[in-house]
Amino acid sequence: MFGQLYHTIFYQPIFNLLVWFYNIVPSHDIGLAIIFVTIVIKIVLYPFSLQGIKAQKALQDLQPKTDDLKKQYKDDQPGLAKATMELYKKEKVSPFSSCLPLLIQLPFLIAVYSVFRNGLTNKQGFDILYSFVQDPGNISAIAFGFFDMAKANVILAVLAGAAQFWVSKMLVTKKQPQVLGAKDEDMTSIMNKQMTLFMPIITVFIGLSLPAGLTLYWFITTLLTGVQQLYFFKKKSTSVVSS
Repeated sequence: MFGQLYHTIFYQPIFNLLVWFYNIVPSHDIGLAIIFVTIVIKIVLYPFSLQGIKAQKALQDLQPKTDDLKKQYKDDQPGLAKATMELYKKEKVSPFSSCLPLLIQLPFLIAVYSVFRNGLTNKQGFDILYSFVQDPGNISAIAFGFFDMAKANVILAVLAGAAQFWVSKMLVTKKQPQVLGAKDEDMTSIMNKQMTLFMPIITVFIGLSLPAGLTLYWFITTLLTGVQQLYFFKKKSTSVVSS
């Protein structure tokens, strides 16, 4: 039952959307169709994505205070845990709020992977098209004249990694104030730098094992997330200055 529900709610609509765009884009370019599908999904998930960005930014802004608590309770782990939760409650910040948007987006990512894996590698599955979506008979996996969206592509994997680095770097550009004699701040800074490099590298390695269609989706999604972050940070900075 769950499989049928997942198929009806996620897989079938995304597959139909991909075929519909494939039918109307110039030269039936699957690359353009994937880009348009990515934009539509990003718009649908925009509220959840924005919530995740706000949560990450709130946790980042709270970092100096949590670092002070680590220094204050360095020999009292239970006290640190209690004081940290009280701080989160006082500031109305949830440490898990940035995870929920990712969990909500996960079924879409799985569905997109299934669509690209099945829809770009065989001619079956057109029987699930809606009545208003024309059956193309076949979908060419060649995008932009030379990218095979059904196979892994190193260029797209590297681009996805670069986009991930840009997005990660944007979240840790704000330098945290250092407290004399405290080592936790240095450790936090080191961990942030490591994650900034680690996530893009992981993205490249994963991208090298995925169909290029999914890597293109990942790249465009990350790029749009970066633009969304830029807009949110700029808007927040403007509101702080004006107030």
